[in-house]
Amino acid sequence: MEFAEQRCVVCFSVDGMPESLIACLKSAGWVPYFADNVEQACNIIKTHNIHVGLAKITRQNEQCDLSAIERILLCTPRVEWIGLTENSNLNYALVTKLISESFYDYHTLPHDKTNLLVTLGHAYGMAEMKWHHHEQDEHDYSKSHSMTMVGNSPQLIKLVSEIKKIAGVNAPVLIIGESGTGKELAAKAIHDLSNCSNGAFVVVNCGAIPNSLIQSELFGSEKGAFTGANARRKGYVEAADAGSLFLDEIGDLGLDQQVNLLRFLQEGTIQRVGGTELIKLNVRVIAATHVNLEKAVEEGRFREDLYYRLNVIKLKTPSLRDRPEDIDKLAQYFFDKFSGEKGRHVKGFSQECINTMRFYAWKGNVREMINRIRQAMIMTENSYISASDLGIHGELPDFNWVTLKEIKDRAEQDAIRKTLQRAGNNISLAARHLSISRVMLYRLINKYDITL
Repeated sequence: MEFAEQRCVVCFSVDGMPESLIACLKSAGWVPYFADNVEQACNIIKTHNIHVGLAKITRQNEQCDLSAIERILLCTPRVEWIGLTENSNLNYALVTKLISESFYDYHTLPHDKTNLLVTLGHAYGMAEMKWHHHEQDEHDYSKSHSMTMVGNSPQLIKLVSEIKKIAGVNAPVLIIGESGTGKELAAKAIHDLSNCSNGAFVVVNCGAIPNSLIQSELFGSEKGAFTGANARRKGYVEAADAGSLFLDEIGDLGLDQQVNLLRFLQEGTIQRVGGTELIKLNVRVIAATHVNLEKAVEEGRFREDLYYRLNVIKLKTPSLRDRPEDIDKLAQYFFDKFSGEKGRHVKGFSQECINTMRFYAWKGNVREMINRIRQAMIMTENSYISASDLGIHGELPDFNWVTLKEIKDRAEQDAIRKTLQRAGNNISLAARHLSISRVMLYRLINKYDITL
């Protein structure tokens, strides 16, 4: 059994692999690399881009051996491992639990050459698919942005394109979108791609600072300006000089402070609390909100002049339910990102879970997805996370299912009603505008029970 190309396999054992097994691998075209500790195994896998591994499981110093294997499995999630062990070891719960939860397959020693090589070939193929999808996902991510804007939906591609355009212009930006859609992520991306990327990216949550402190927090204070002001202190705005200031939840900023912020946007200068000096600053201002600022202006809760100062360029972050094409990639990305928190037995998501996620409403958007996935990774007893583990089992989508026929009928009925209204219920005129015969129009009127 010869392969068209050399395939590498890492062989892990604390007491060495049988010579007959090594000879078997080499005769079949495999290139074996040997390791007797975790660091060595991981380095080999990384250096030689290895997809499959053989791990010899012994009960000699059992706890140490199994612990080492567990650590290797955790640090090599895209490697398919095949266990090798004496038949007698299968009587021990620790061994069988490790094999059943974490290995692609296992073989008893002494090995059966034919069966082992077939299993090794299958494992290699499975691992190659994992690597291929991982590399494709990474390509998609990098096309989006280095700041982990994961996915390739039209909505995300449009967002990234807009961010690239916005980044090159030093004008205020207002980011709107639902909570959890990544408004801060978009702001950071704008900063990173802008001319001020070498400067600081300062984040201010306008709703988290008490009204009594917000002026000094934003604009700083001089020594002795108020009780407890023992030294001069820079505020957030000054700290962002030559960089970007991200004002999150700008709609929560009080009217009094809106005046001071407007003055800074107009003049580019600030005064510290208790000071008289005008300080000239060069700051890129990016604001974000999940509330309707236009409505807030109408209700007198937000200054109209400040709204137009901030809303020079508007950017909208799409909700998660509006980009279902990205659900799979996002779920896998967060699963990989928090893999250190999961149980060793958890391997991924069931297909039922993926299908349910695609149609779930995700009212909390990406933030909700992260929270649900992390909890499920820790709490599930299953090998594959289910919709029930995520707490979305049985949840109905926020839209009604319709068939193409229903869509066509509704459009046809609507067109007939509107044409008849415009034609003053003149059948001949309406039929002529619809490019159908009078007989056909009468049939459709009867079909849809339209009253003339």
